[in-house]
Amino acid sequence: MTLHLAPLCLPLIALLGAGLLTACSDPEDTGRYLLDAPTAGITVPNRLGTAELKDVTLPGYAADQEVAFQTEDGAVRSNPENLWADSPSRAFTLSLASAISAVSGATVISEPWPLAEPPARIVEVRVERALAQADNIYRLSGRYFVSDDGLTGGGTNYVRSFDIQIPMTTTGPAATAEAAGRALSQLAQQIASLSGPGATIATTRPSADPLDLPPLF
Repeated sequence: MTLHLAPLCLPLIALLGAGLLTACSDPEDTGRYLLDAPTAGITVPNRLGTAELKDVTLPGYAADQEVAFQTEDGAVRSNPENLWADSPSRAFTLSLASAISAVSGATVISEPWPLAEPPARIVEVRVERALAQADNIYRLSGRYFVSDDGLTGGGTNYVRSFDIQIPMTTTGPAATAEAAGRALSQLAQQIASLSGPGATIATTRPSADPLDLPPLF
């Protein structure tokens, strides 16, 4: 026996199906996790003064709204029910700027710079890995760059790498968020103190006066 459905019945069936899916979904099934960098009781010298922090760049999986994790087969996976509460790049940038300021007393503000007086330094952070690994280690690695403001001569530029590893006693998105916050706190201390392996490069500038030529003898 073949069942023939009138064309008008098809939209009705589709609406009923959508209604059933909506009824079965519960917004409380979706968890949203904040990224906070604890700094209580930790201070380092202020070596930055005023600094603008550029938007932190993240790997694709870490920039995604879903909280990523690595499984034993090496794959990076995520679950649509476990999300970051804010855009990860924005959360990393704002949390890191606040943590650097709190730990050192420097004035570090995420871009765009809102003050009339320009910052003394520019800070850029490029994250290469930000992941809860299969070995229960949250790893935050990459490089950061600190340069002078480009307006005054004789400045010093810093290129530093970081590889921060936070042991995780439990698994899951809440544990990942907690470990990520601790890793950001350590990164803030490292940037504030300009520490880590890398290079220090002095700023050199050509003369601004085209008539300021070297002697011919």
